[in-house]
Amino acid sequence: MAVARRGLTASERAELWQRWRIGQSLSDISRALGKAPGSVFGYLRSNGGIPPVVRVRSSRALTLVDREEISRGLSSGTSLRCIAARLGRPPSTVSREVTRNGGCGRYRAAVADMRAWDQARRPKVCKLAEYPRLQRIVARKLYADWSPEQIAGWLKQEFMDDERMNISHETIYRSLFIQTRGVLKKELQAHLRCRRRMRRSKNATTAGQQRGQIVGAVSIRERPAEIEDRAIPGHWEGDLITGARNSHIATLVERHSRFTMLVKVKRKDTATVVSAVIKQVKRLPVALRRSLTWDRGTEMAQHKAFSVATDVKVYFCDPHSPWQRGTNENTNGLLRQYFPKGTELSQYSQTALNQVARLLNERPRKTLAFRTPADTLQRVLR
Repeated sequence: MAVARRGLTASERAELWQRWRIGQSLSDISRALGKAPGSVFGYLRSNGGIPPVVRVRSSRALTLVDREEISRGLSSGTSLRCIAARLGRPPSTVSREVTRNGGCGRYRAAVADMRAWDQARRPKVCKLAEYPRLQRIVARKLYADWSPEQIAGWLKQEFMDDERMNISHETIYRSLFIQTRGVLKKELQAHLRCRRRMRRSKNATTAGQQRGQIVGAVSIRERPAEIEDRAIPGHWEGDLITGARNSHIATLVERHSRFTMLVKVKRKDTATVVSAVIKQVKRLPVALRRSLTWDRGTEMAQHKAFSVATDVKVYFCDPHSPWQRGTNENTNGLLRQYFPKGTELSQYSQTALNQVARLLNERPRKTLAFRTPADTLQRVLR
């Protein structure tokens, strides 16, 4: 039986928004909270990257302390008028409070306080929803590729004496990124210059982050010439392909024969990925275990452990240079026939992945003079 995932607690949500405001990355926030990056992104995305307004009780409303005083008074048989006098409240306020929460015999302070908090929720009507003319003008300017700040500034000049036609650029951003408001179409986001899907902090930066920094990484530029010319089998290229719900598959492609292996990985963290790839590589003959070229993804951060376990040297591509693993990139493109973008890859077992790999390895390839990868590899092993 599947165990339901625990959501974010109130304190975790508060910490998440605090870290988001100061510009921390999704990875940093997820590590601090002990949550998957996909979960953190999903929560931020649902709010458009904009912290919800903190709710505050009215100073005139009864507090939990007041309600506990009412509960104690009722338990001791004190009259409602005396209880009201202790609280400095009108007797009618206390009477209505007790009546709406079960009467004298069933009144409970905590239950009454939670009920009052829930019923006090009053969603504020968005200004764009309140004034359709303003909504139409803002949408028209967004279609014309105006920025929210330009729109807000122009409205202030054009409708100087009409407060109803003035709106802040932050309100426009909120209406774009928080789609539950239902006032501006999602397609208008494409007209923003930044093309972001949610609001980011002004302090957001990747400076000083560990992204792409792998300790002891050996550059692809140090790779021997024998790997470059593909003459000797046993040199591999590897990567992850990503699917829906933060799911992944590791792909390994042999450079000489284009023979492909697919590896099921439960998560993207380096310990999980390296362990799964080690298990797969150790099934190969020793003659086919020479080197592995990977991109700069931190899923291979434990490359030294991989090399110790398999005796396979690991090289890393330059940042943002996928063409340096051209064989692997091409194969990943072919795999999209079986795993279209948006597919949840975690649903496939290792057996199912092996079947897909077999189909690919038994298809003739133009670059191999229309021989199959499986046949090409078998020839060199004879």
